Amino acid sequence: MTLVTNTKLPSLAQLDQTYLIELSDYSAISLSGEEQSKYLQGQVTCDVNSSNENTLHIGAHCDAKGKVFSVFRLINRSSEHLLLQPKASINCSLKELQKFGVFAKVTIEEVQNLSYFALVGKDASDLLQQAFSQVPDSLTPVIQVGSTSLIYLAGEQARYIIIDESNAMTEFISNSTLPCYSQAVWDLLEISQGFPILSESAVGQYVPQMLNLQAINGISFTKGCYLGQETVARMQYLGKNKRALFSLATQLEQPLLAQDTIEKQLGENWRKAGEILSYYQSDDGHCAIQAVLPNEAEMPKLRIPSQDTAVVSVQSLPYTLDTE
Repeated sequence: MTLVTNTKLPSLAQLDQTYLIELSDYSAISLSGEEQSKYLQGQVTCDVNSSNENTLHIGAHCDAKGKVFSVFRLINRSSEHLLLQPKASINCSLKELQKFGVFAKVTIEEVQNLSYFALVGKDASDLLQQAFSQVPDSLTPVIQVGSTSLIYLAGEQARYIIIDESNAMTEFISNSTLPCYSQAVWDLLEISQGFPILSESAVGQYVPQMLNLQAINGISFTKGCYLGQETVARMQYLGKNKRALFSLATQLEQPLLAQDTIEKQLGENWRKAGEILSYYQSDDGHCAIQAVLPNEAEMPKLRIPSQDTAVVSVQSLPYTLDTE
């Protein structure tokens, strides 16, 4: 493969018109076997029974108390269910799925033989049409062409995930002259689109609504019982949830620290408002932050304690949290 990943970290405005991203921190949990759908249906928030080879579902895997182990995109590939997600949430989710899977006719494991890339930008669809006999779209978001899975992600900018066997990655990727960026740029796009990214420390800390899963069609409220369903339903119908996922932006002089949080101003004092889930800091210091904060009608002034003079602003998301 002649593709070379660019180590630069541009801001959103500095990204190329069309580009590739090597999803090196991406992986998947596969479920196969006679009872794969029946078992998974009782474990996750999305309606697995409505999935087929051309559908894309967003969902979460929770514990019995409704706390999220992982947020995933579900596709079907080679008669298996694949839960696509960052590697950071794989181990815990896999362990919990396997724990109860011993009572069903299902094989659950992390996929080892696939590579993941993203194609993003203005010319993405045209380039795929030149290389493949079929291209996914909003009506058919998943297409299988030979050994290649193509996934369309709706949003402000055209995004496609390309999945293939590691030893036979599609010629389109291997021979591409497009600029190719690292996984960090994918995180930037996910943050801007309000799709939750769970770090290892965030696993098991939040219910789905705190991660805006209800706003991105990641929860089915009609599918019936699944692990953690009581808590999720209570949050939805009794209005118990007071936190939400936000996209923030700031300009920093120094790198963000691992222990940094978001603080809010209360009068002349400051107090912790919430945790940072993920962030992307470009080479010019622009920082996009994904954080779980109180869902207040009027957001107070925010800051990062280690760089408290930096102005932190709330960014608009491509969806609404209003569930009325």
